[in-house]
Amino acid sequence: MRKNKVVNDILLILGILSLALAIFLVFKLNLKNGNLVKVTVDNQVKHCYNINKDTEVVINNGKNTNMLVIKNGTVYISEANCPDKICVAHRAISKIGETIVCLPHKLVVEITEE
Repeated sequence: MRKNKVVNDILLILGILSLALAIFLVFKLNLKNGNLVKVTVDNQVKHCYNINKDTEVVINNGKNTNMLVIKNGTVYISEANCPDKICVAHRAISKIGETIVCLPHKLVVEITEE
């Protein structure tokens, strides 16, 4: 009786994990590449750039600066003068809905469609 409960618990856990993995893969595989890089500073859209045109842009907001790099259809922050530099450590993004956020500078970089 006890052994049967353990087997059923293991099967239930495996079923839930399999379902979660399937849902994750469906969402991950359905992401499309975006065309536009939208830069928002302090909840206001400041700039929009074509993701297919390689460029480097310094985003200034007072004393706050971030270096935005668009290269080979991907976007990343190469430099920032924020204390934690989480935005610099973030991987490059290219899919619709992906974002890079710099909280100290109130900066959001988002991939969208035109």
